[in-house]
Amino acid sequence: MSNQEIYIGLMSGTSIDSVDAAAITFYDGKVQLLGTHSHSIPGPLKQQIVDLCQPGKDNLQLLGETDSVLGELFAEAALALMTAEDIAPSQVAAIGCHGQTVRHIPPAAGAFAFTQQIGDANIIAARTGCNVIADFRRKDMALGGHGAPLVPAFHRTLFASTEKSRVIANIGGVSNITVLPKNGRCYGFDTGPGNLLLDAWCAKHTGQAFDDRGDWAASGEPDATLLKQFLGHPFISQSAPKSTGRETFNPDWLAQQLTGHTLAAEDIQATLVCFTAVSLADAVKALQEQIDEVYVCGGGVFNDQLMTQLRLNLGVTPVASTGTLGMDPTWVEACAFAWLAHQHIKGLPGNLPAVTGASRETILGAHYLP
Repeated sequence: MSNQEIYIGLMSGTSIDSVDAAAITFYDGKVQLLGTHSHSIPGPLKQQIVDLCQPGKDNLQLLGETDSVLGELFAEAALALMTAEDIAPSQVAAIGCHGQTVRHIPPAAGAFAFTQQIGDANIIAARTGCNVIADFRRKDMALGGHGAPLVPAFHRTLFASTEKSRVIANIGGVSNITVLPKNGRCYGFDTGPGNLLLDAWCAKHTGQAFDDRGDWAASGEPDATLLKQFLGHPFISQSAPKSTGRETFNPDWLAQQLTGHTLAAEDIQATLVCFTAVSLADAVKALQEQIDEVYVCGGGVFNDQLMTQLRLNLGVTPVASTGTLGMDPTWVEACAFAWLAHQHIKGLPGNLPAVTGASRETILGAHYLP
């Protein structure tokens, strides 16, 4: 690898399935993806994270232990990528680590807002010998924002067009959209669940971590009554700025919703696919701008049944993968946190108040020295 300024992004999302690592650099002001690596999260560690996300099962000892273990895992992921791509620590300007969210309470009337990501950045810096930027969300929240979603600013850099008004739909554990009108504006928000409920229901009833291509959901029939009930959740109709996560949409919530329903497991999976697709499509259709095209990134793009339902619900609006714009949909979020690290190092803002609701733009993240 030549002596160029490299940034590495580390991302572990709501689905808690893996740590994604991506290395990027900049050429003529444009992002260039140099290499990627996916690091699996061991089952016992995933369970610890899930427990930390549930009030009543979390405790300070578990938080401290998991924070340290995740720090080691993030460091392993970064080092594996650096080894594979022959990147020396001296070439890395910074590693941007999203961390693992274990609690996210956005601003709301009468509630104390806070967010907590873990994965000790001190350990990552010590193991890799690189600068690490982490804790990206809390500065935005200190300024009255939601601290999420943070990817729209990167989406604008990567995908904005002066000829087409676009929506970038990120379907991870949670779904969010970035609206990129051709007039140069940019805003976005979480629309509701993504793969989180789909994966949990699939794991419970099939033993598989996820519904490969949505084949199991395709074998079922969505239930209109249950879908209407899902869509009646207050978050779906809430005005932006808004953000959500495992605190709101989780297996316990789903179990409560299913009380009184006697449906086959595959029919519930089919209904959950429609819930993700319809809530996202309705958010796009409710926008003031006329949207010319929608591009999807995140794990949801590989769920054929979900993409089919999304296309059906968006009608004539074309839907494609961000791969057609030159960015593999698997790595957009990891690249976003590499870009956010770049923004921090260069002293540039990383948030968009139109997205998060913060009172102003600000430099995001804390700097951990090697």
